[in-house]
Amino acid sequence: MNARFRFRPPFGHAPSPVPPIAERHGHAPPNQRRFPVFLPAPPPARCGRGAAGKLWDKAREVTCGAVVQPWSGLPIPTLLSCLCSFVAGVIHPWRVTAFERLLWRACRGYLVASFVEMPEPMEDPATGESITWVIFLISYWGEQIGQKIRKISDCFHCQVYLYPESEASRTDTITGLHGQIQELSVTLEETEKYLAEVLDKVAQALPTWRVQVQKMKAIYLVLNQCSFDVTQKCLIAEVWCPVQDLTQVQDALRQASVSGSASSSWRVPTSESPPTLIRTNKFTAGFQSIVDAYGVASYQEVNPAPYAIITFPFIFAIMFGDVGHGLLMFLFALWMVLYEDSPRLRQGTNEIWLTFFEGRYLILLMGAFSIYTGFIYNECFSKATAIFPSAWSVATMANHSSWSSEYLAAHPSLTLDPNVTGVFRGPYPFGIDPIWSLATNHLNFLNSFKMKMSVVLGIVHMGFGVVLGVFNHVHFKQHHRLVLEFLPEIIFLLALFGYLVFLIFYKWIKFSAADSLVAPSILIHFIDMFLFTSNAENLPLYPGQVPVQTVLVLLALASVPVLLLGTPLYQWCRRRAPRMVRPRGQEAGNSVNATKEDVESGGHSPDAKHLDFAEIFMHQAIHTIEYCLGCVSNTASYLRLWALSLAHAQLSEVLWTMVMRNGFVGLSYVGGVVLVPVFAAFAVLTVAILLVMEGLSAFLHALRLHWVEFQNKFYVGAGYKLCPFAFAPDTWE
Repeated sequence: MNARFRFRPPFGHAPSPVPPIAERHGHAPPNQRRFPVFLPAPPPARCGRGAAGKLWDKAREVTCGAVVQPWSGLPIPTLLSCLCSFVAGVIHPWRVTAFERLLWRACRGYLVASFVEMPEPMEDPATGESITWVIFLISYWGEQIGQKIRKISDCFHCQVYLYPESEASRTDTITGLHGQIQELSVTLEETEKYLAEVLDKVAQALPTWRVQVQKMKAIYLVLNQCSFDVTQKCLIAEVWCPVQDLTQVQDALRQASVSGSASSSWRVPTSESPPTLIRTNKFTAGFQSIVDAYGVASYQEVNPAPYAIITFPFIFAIMFGDVGHGLLMFLFALWMVLYEDSPRLRQGTNEIWLTFFEGRYLILLMGAFSIYTGFIYNECFSKATAIFPSAWSVATMANHSSWSSEYLAAHPSLTLDPNVTGVFRGPYPFGIDPIWSLATNHLNFLNSFKMKMSVVLGIVHMGFGVVLGVFNHVHFKQHHRLVLEFLPEIIFLLALFGYLVFLIFYKWIKFSAADSLVAPSILIHFIDMFLFTSNAENLPLYPGQVPVQTVLVLLALASVPVLLLGTPLYQWCRRRAPRMVRPRGQEAGNSVNATKEDVESGGHSPDAKHLDFAEIFMHQAIHTIEYCLGCVSNTASYLRLWALSLAHAQLSEVLWTMVMRNGFVGLSYVGGVVLVPVFAAFAVLTVAILLVMEGLSAFLHALRLHWVEFQNKFYVGAGYKLCPFAFAPDTWE
């Protein structure tokens, strides 16, 4: 190794500045880096020669008496023999320059220092920072100089290590360190193996431990809600229990008594409204969640979820009717149903995916009903399918008409007249005739058909909701509401809008293609019905139509005051009449903790504490106005079935015309290649727009029709769910 020496000048001369470590090292490799060697300055003449003088003479002797320039080369072993002590350690690289300068100033050159950077960075035990430390080795002469060096090292937070004096000691130390490193490596390896074995055993037992901890936490959470009886030294819990499960609860308490802890149960009367428990399975859970989103059923109230299993997918399918789109939706839901036990499907983290998965049976029925209505509309990706032969005959029209060559050349669009014998041979066996997909006026035909269909289905749906209210009145023994509420409601609905349904069917049956030009307008008749007038230009549908319509309107108007004043007057008369005080007990109803008054109310009548006539009248007035105006607005709201059905059909037709049909233009090999990306674009747009966006739109509209137009006729939804004790995480987290 090449070394460069720096001699301290005689007393009275300022020392040369010490270059920083980066300047000294340069870019040389670590094994060729230069380091300074400081020699003591020659003592003055008055101070005798001593060891310092001898060292100075030795240096001059080595250099042959020449003046040694700073950083000139000189073999290091010659000087190391004169230095007897060493200090070794590591220092932070940021402190090297200051450390080196302070050593030079404090020790006045009576040392030889060497600094070498570590080849790899190491972690600082204090801060955890990865640092490339600098190793230093200082050779010095004299014990006082050594003490100064150690103090300076402590001030700079250097990690100092013992450096043996002899070569044999250093060799023994290195050998011992290597042995310790090897022992530590073996110890660490064995420790890691042992920890891995322990962790493997813990991983196997961890699920069991987690379940045990969760159960213990859930049990203690319930026990903390119990009341502590100091006298009896027991816990008292007041709980709701279904009557069907009461026997099981008593058996469980009896078994606990046999095991050593005495327990018993009693029925406690209460004025609180009992919670609602509706037992569901994986098929009905999706439909019940739709109803619960509107409001949990009051105790023993009619649950609309069983009826929504059929009505909800059917109303959705009316707006989404297409065989192709319904089949894709059905297959997607069928895949989720077949693999419903797969953990990958159940344990997803995407909230949207979990929503789809929870409603897989609902989507399955929506797809199946959409296939059915698609066959009714005769639409499969907007194209008609000729399952049966068309009932219209073009050949018969051509043979029995005056279609000449000149007429055909002048008229690009031809009209098939059903009044010509043999042109129309009867209705299509199932659904709409496929010839309407070729007709230029097919949109006008579908407009009339779907609009009347929407009105008919909407009024039937609302009427069914009014009828379901009868079960609530009978169950809660509120028979006066059958006469004072149900009867006026059904008369008002049927006298006005039920009569409209009658007119639609009567016109379909009475007028054929022969006299369709003179068929009167139902809309004008319906408007004249409310105005108590008749239009001479709009012929009546049947004899005596005007008197019948007048009677129906009068019945509808007469039912309004009955609906408005009937229930309040009945409650007022019942309150003024003397009555016996009935003891509160458990003889009425089948509730564990409900009295007969609680069962009778069921959330369908004002609270007994607030039986004020003004409040009852205000409540009934709001219900009357909402029902009467709602019959009009709700009937118009069902026209969304017509609007969304046409929108879905037209959007599907536009997508086919503007995308897919362009792939069938070229019949050569190039056209076959072009068809691949065209079909890919058609498939992506079909799924994204028609299935996802249109499907979501139809779902929301069907949801609104059930919540607002159907359920508000009989469903209060003012209850709360029964939350039984279970070891599910949502019961204690």
